[in-house]
Amino acid sequence: MTALAAVLVVSSGSVASASGAPPRTTHGPCEYTQTPDEPAARRVPLPPDPRHTPSHGTVRTAVRTNQGPLPLRLNRAKAPCTVQSFVHLARHRFYDRTVCHRLTAYPTLKVLQCGDPTSTGEGGPGYKYKDELPVDLPPAPSDPTGVRRLYGRGLLAMANAGPDTNGSQFFVVYGDSALRPNYTVFGTVGAAGLKTLDKIAAGGIEPTAQDPAPVDGTPVLRTELLSVRPFCLP
Repeated sequence: MTALAAVLVVSSGSVASASGAPPRTTHGPCEYTQTPDEPAARRVPLPPDPRHTPSHGTVRTAVRTNQGPLPLRLNRAKAPCTVQSFVHLARHRFYDRTVCHRLTAYPTLKVLQCGDPTSTGEGGPGYKYKDELPVDLPPAPSDPTGVRRLYGRGLLAMANAGPDTNGSQFFVVYGDSALRPNYTVFGTVGAAGLKTLDKIAAGGIEPTAQDPAPVDGTPVLRTELLSVRPFCLP
């Protein structure tokens, strides 16, 4: 596996903060923290951070894309702070009319990455929060070292730029992938969504002047999240 195939990153910007004030952090267990040097791609407040963060049940989320439906089921028990943030962003229409900017087709990494309103891989919500890393993923059969874990087809997980840098970007797995367990898993994709992902993956990746047959880059089939709507909150 190449170095690129091993990571699902959010590119880190270098915009200087206009204020010398320390970043604001919420006071609940999730500790959502402003990132003044990486301002929000779309204006959105910090998420609510109640002392008793909901940690049971699921949140079904209807995601409508121009390529077909992408229904999600968010798992509060696995990642309560992540689900809370995702629902918050969805309620504020942060994800609406955003384009999924990255498709990978490595033998051991098959994902579609979304959640950046700028479509560059550098945009986020203007805050970050802690990891809720998976502890129950099986070892990846393709990794004899046992370091990487199997992020199976249909999983929904957060992209990041390092430890505790979760924001708005996420990825959906359309084919079993081998990754270090450094990415928060917070849900699954429904059957109709897998069909949509297969369609997007079959379309391939945009060739470039440097690489006429890339395995990592912009999807040929432009994939836009038209609306993201959580519902049936328990």
